Amino acid sequence: MSSGFIAQESIDEVNSRTDIVRLIGEYVPLTQRGNDWWGCCPFHNEKTPSFSVSPDKKFFYCFGCHKSGTAFNFIMEMEKLSYPEAIENLAKRAGVTLSYTNSSSQNSQKEDPVAKKKQEYIELYNRTATTFHYMLMETEAGKFALDYITSRGITKETLEKFKIGYSPQDKKWLYNFLLKKNYSPDFLKDSGLFSKNYAEFAFFSDRLMFPIFDRKGDVVAMGGRFLRGNKDKSPKYLNSGDLLWYKKGLTLYAFNFARQSIRENKKVIFCEGYMDCIAYHQCGINYAVAPLGTALTEDQVKLIKPFVEEVYLSFDSDGAGQNATKKAILMCRRQNITVKVIRLHGGKDPAEIMLNFGKESLTNEVNSAILDSDYLLSKLLEVYPKESPEGKAKASKAFFAYIDSLQSDVQKDACIDQLCQTYDIDPEAARKDYNNRDQLSQRINRTVKQPRGQEEQQKQVKIRPTAELRAVLTAVTDDVSIFQKMRSEISEEDLEDPLAKKMFTLLKECEEGGSFSYSNILTRCEGDALKDLIIQSSLEYSNHVEQSASDSIMLIKRNVLERKRAEIVARLRKIEQSSLSEDKMQLSKLLMQKMDIDKQIALLKG
Repeated sequence: MSSGFIAQESIDEVNSRTDIVRLIGEYVPLTQRGNDWWGCCPFHNEKTPSFSVSPDKKFFYCFGCHKSGTAFNFIMEMEKLSYPEAIENLAKRAGVTLSYTNSSSQNSQKEDPVAKKKQEYIELYNRTATTFHYMLMETEAGKFALDYITSRGITKETLEKFKIGYSPQDKKWLYNFLLKKNYSPDFLKDSGLFSKNYAEFAFFSDRLMFPIFDRKGDVVAMGGRFLRGNKDKSPKYLNSGDLLWYKKGLTLYAFNFARQSIRENKKVIFCEGYMDCIAYHQCGINYAVAPLGTALTEDQVKLIKPFVEEVYLSFDSDGAGQNATKKAILMCRRQNITVKVIRLHGGKDPAEIMLNFGKESLTNEVNSAILDSDYLLSKLLEVYPKESPEGKAKASKAFFAYIDSLQSDVQKDACIDQLCQTYDIDPEAARKDYNNRDQLSQRINRTVKQPRGQEEQQKQVKIRPTAELRAVLTAVTDDVSIFQKMRSEISEEDLEDPLAKKMFTLLKECEEGGSFSYSNILTRCEGDALKDLIIQSSLEYSNHVEQSASDSIMLIKRNVLERKRAEIVARLRKIEQSSLSEDKMQLSKLLMQKMDIDKQIALLKG
């Protein structure tokens, strides 16, 4: 990211040149209805599309969860970017060369010391990964590690692509190396690269190193595989823990390499670990990713949800792998994603199949993946015999959890039939058992209380709009003449509500800067609650903008007059209680002013 602030003129140009329908269409299938486009919301689960995109106003709005905003807000949410990063992302897409300024007036882009610190650590990790890669590829110390990884069938091109490396056996080597590169001991202490108890000892030593990349391709963490020594004293894999700039539950290994292929194929493979993922990529199956030292998380599923129609699971066949597969199936099905399971034959993992049988064999395994319902029933048959009533009951209970995760009633019904066919169960009895279980679950859910304080938190983030604020919001359009008319008749001084004043000033700045448009105004607003209000106002008044703006002007002018009238009435009451001759002289003058204001108010009321 360049230094300084992105100039507002550049932001406006990016905004005007971004096709919001095309952008959002890369993540959400959209269908045109009238002037707007509709699809299922990427931010919450829904069966009926309630997510709208307006190409004219350049905003999106979900009538279900009320998420809303501009192209900048959308890309920030989907790609987990900061505001400046979102601008730069869309600028690259639109072919806009950004200009920067050091002006401190760019409030929305104030330098964040935490962000600066994160970037410094990311630079450290990039440098360290490059150093480890050199140690693997070019040094005698790393030759045994290079021999190991190439014996697994991994090519030099793949090693380069994934920047695989080797961490030296000397635990103090990295610390001394980085000190020579002018890193301070305090900075290195919090880097996650060194022991918490022994500051000079590297966390990773004598291991095959797998850099973990963020979406942009920067190294943000690492994983290290044990190669030699006492297996009982060293875990097979060591992984970076959560860091200021890295959360493993929110990150997927190789997602930076896989994202484009995931979009194009509309599917993803979740696999066990680094080597499995790398093997898939080397075989040309580029839509494979892996969790990072933990079970698959809801957040990781949400990460890929906008891009996929199907998820393929490729976990180990041992007990832990089977449990991980079952949990992943339920997780993905709750997100309304179709799931298939890859069953490997002739090898314990994808790398072994690739090495022994070639990439075509691994491709065939993917193409032969089975539906999750078939997989689960096959596993239930291994545990619960279909011949016994107890086996039928236990298998049914276990399979009901899967049926609960399905989002379609048609799918649920079909899966009950599949269960009955597999276990030779009477369909009526199975549906009765399932419905009884479902009713019990609903009763339990109704008794679950909302977490204490949650309702108060929701109230805190909401804005209760005053009549003045609503009035000003009617001027937020793509037609500058609407605001020009409002500005010709009222000013900030006529407004009492501070938020209405602030909004009026923002509109005035946009008008004077020649950047008055719905999307630019929305981009400059601070706070999601205000943006949400603007979008709701636009939807409410879209068919009668001019009349609504005229009514709003009248309302504000009437409020001003009524405030003046209240002041005069208060002064008249004070004079009635006074015996001073000067006050008495003011009486008739104030009465005349009150009568004039009464006439103006009557005229405004029509």
